[in-house]
Amino acid sequence: MDESTASRLYEGVRKAYSAAAEKPLDRHPFPIGRQFAESIGYPKELLDTLPEAAMEAFAGVSNVAVFADIPDNSVVLDVGCGSGLDSLIAARRTGPGGKVIGVDFSEAMLGRARAAAETTGLANVEFIQAAADKVPLPDGSVDIALVNGIFNLNPKREELFRELARVVRRGGTVFAAELVLTGPVVPVAQPTEASWFA
Repeated sequence: MDESTASRLYEGVRKAYSAAAEKPLDRHPFPIGRQFAESIGYPKELLDTLPEAAMEAFAGVSNVAVFADIPDNSVVLDVGCGSGLDSLIAARRTGPGGKVIGVDFSEAMLGRARAAAETTGLANVEFIQAAADKVPLPDGSVDIALVNGIFNLNPKREELFRELARVVRRGGTVFAAELVLTGPVVPVAQPTEASWFA
């Protein structure tokens, strides 16, 4: 992918996810919200205990924070944290002795995540604006990384994998979920930015 196309994809995806955070009730090129979260395996009882701000704009592809093994007191990185749903679940699971760092490229999504965290009273979670391929953390500083659906729309996949390998300590774990094609994509006569999410 040439640099111009990669840049257009990156900005188009950021714009789409920011729009979902700003106006979650509008129509978007991908599913979002609490009902969607329930449909992919987040338990209703768990969602009942979490802030609406984190659920309204949720746009992951799996319930990664539910199925991941998150030991007490671990340092957890949530790459592409969006509105913070997985980060908040992980913050509860790692306990007050642990820490969760949510990283996202959309300031609008991070605004939701920070607001949601504030209402929970959790003191062991923080949110940072950064690209997934340039995480502002030291080498080997993370025990567990969560990645919920950001590989397929990231033009810098190689750099993203390298960055995960850099920040996760030796013996640490990455729990990732992604959409995977099981057949060929039907060509679109006039592709649009919405086609990226199809």
